[in-house]
Amino acid sequence: MEINKAEMASAASVASSGQELRGAEILVKALQAENVEFVWGYPGGAVLHIYDAFYKQETIQHVLVRHEQAAVHAADGYARATGEVGVALVTSGPGLTNAVTGIATAYMDSIPMVIISGQVPTAAIGLDAFQECDTVGITRPIVKHNFLVKDAKDMAEVMKKAFHIARTGRPGPVVVDVPKDVSFNKTLYTGYPDKVEMRSYNPVRKGHGGQIRKAMQLLMSAKRPYIYTGGGVLLSNASPELRALVDMLNFPVTNTLMGLGAFPANDRRFLGMLGMHGTLEANNAMQNCDVLLAIGARFDDRVIGNPKHFAQNERKIIHIDIDPSSISKRVKVDVPIVGDVKDVLTELMGMIRESGLKPDGQALAQWWETVEGWRSRDCMKYDSQNSLVIKPQKVIETLWDMTKDADAYITSDVGQHQMWAAQYYKFNEPRRWINSGGLGTMGVGIPYAMGIKLAKPDSEVYCVTGEGSVQMCIQELSTCLQYNTPIKIVALNNGYLGMVRQWQEIDYSGRYSHSYMDALPDFVKLAEAYGHVGILVEKPEDVEPALREARRLKDRTVFLDIRTDPTENVFPMVQAGKGITEMLMGAEDL
Repeated sequence: MEINKAEMASAASVASSGQELRGAEILVKALQAENVEFVWGYPGGAVLHIYDAFYKQETIQHVLVRHEQAAVHAADGYARATGEVGVALVTSGPGLTNAVTGIATAYMDSIPMVIISGQVPTAAIGLDAFQECDTVGITRPIVKHNFLVKDAKDMAEVMKKAFHIARTGRPGPVVVDVPKDVSFNKTLYTGYPDKVEMRSYNPVRKGHGGQIRKAMQLLMSAKRPYIYTGGGVLLSNASPELRALVDMLNFPVTNTLMGLGAFPANDRRFLGMLGMHGTLEANNAMQNCDVLLAIGARFDDRVIGNPKHFAQNERKIIHIDIDPSSISKRVKVDVPIVGDVKDVLTELMGMIRESGLKPDGQALAQWWETVEGWRSRDCMKYDSQNSLVIKPQKVIETLWDMTKDADAYITSDVGQHQMWAAQYYKFNEPRRWINSGGLGTMGVGIPYAMGIKLAKPDSEVYCVTGEGSVQMCIQELSTCLQYNTPIKIVALNNGYLGMVRQWQEIDYSGRYSHSYMDALPDFVKLAEAYGHVGILVEKPEDVEPALREARRLKDRTVFLDIRTDPTENVFPMVQAGKGITEMLMGAEDL
């Protein structure tokens, strides 16, 4: 889609004389001024004026999804991969309520998004009109902020605020609710505001110098230091700073599920992911360190397990986060630093250089010896030579081996396949691993992949999914065809809702209540019915040829239905309520 330069200029410039425009037209001009390329949406009565305004412009591509949930997920995937604000457009009532899951997903993972929703005409609000719901009330707990536009003259300012709030501080989704009459009414448009004034919203970027100095002193005196990083490193694009800090200090590093790729997985100083399905070495180091540097991570229940158990060991905690409400929420912190991760790390490294201090080399060597002892237990080994059944871990390893030098993005849904992808695909670069961390939303995989493929048409995009998750947004295969987004779907099909089955096996004595799928569709035929390529893989030796074939078909969406071992569980595993080091290493621990 060619961008009309004159249109861009007119959108961004402040027209001195002003012109009469409809609310919907001002909305579109605001999106143009924010350099929005794509909007994912689904039309309906309350947004028809907005759709009419879209019809009259050529710079923004609208992508028609098949379900509103997918519209928000696709915009979310786009935002995660690019760092830009994702934009979705839904109609009032069921359009908005269908979008709620997508909004909550983005909120939990702090993804910058603007969701525009239609609303019934202003005069009808509160009268139970057709397709009416209380958008502001429903979304309040799952957005960073929301707006109800009451007058067309406020539209430009509201949109400016929405984008500003979404992308600054701790990012998050912002909902803008537009009544139908507001999108229709005309008002004088004098241009899009250059800057935004918000008295009540001033996020801190720069960390407190005194606190950073304290942190430096603690790190330099540490005997068993550890760096624990989360999604905040990726959100502030601080991966180069993190890598430079580790090069300077030579401390062990771990990432959360959301933080994978911030530090290269093939670096020796990386101990793997930590938490419920983390490595033995990452979890043991977390429990036994004496100084913990937490960067853009939130000490989530899936990461540290039971806080009481975690607190049994004495350690000093430094916590860097842009959101003060995330600090000392679940775990008491000794040195809180509120600020942007990138800025704080830059300042911390400057102080270390200036001070001329060096970490305690002898103590560090002993600590590395202990860590290597844990690592030598090889907690990720599995029956990789099995020639009878396809091991899901092997599929991921094969995919990694094939794409490690390629420009590839991996999305996943939620369940066992997600954990295997996180454990066995070595992410060396940031923003390459796109999944739902905080909310754990099934169905995100295909929409995420669609959103990324539009943003990165020359990259390879793989969606690792399961036969349960994939059926939650499988209708988006139709969108993939319409908008020519050739993604590769790697479905690890074990005939069960695998993660549920695993918990039922371990915690509920094998009472498999409603966790198996005994009416699965023929995914190959289904893919073909949607106009794509389907490949069934049933033997271990066929995994690699099937993946090669999928890669060869560059301009087609390919669905790989890979029949994996139904009894395979994700190990290591920490059961809910247990401490982070109380790990089940394999079937023998059950």
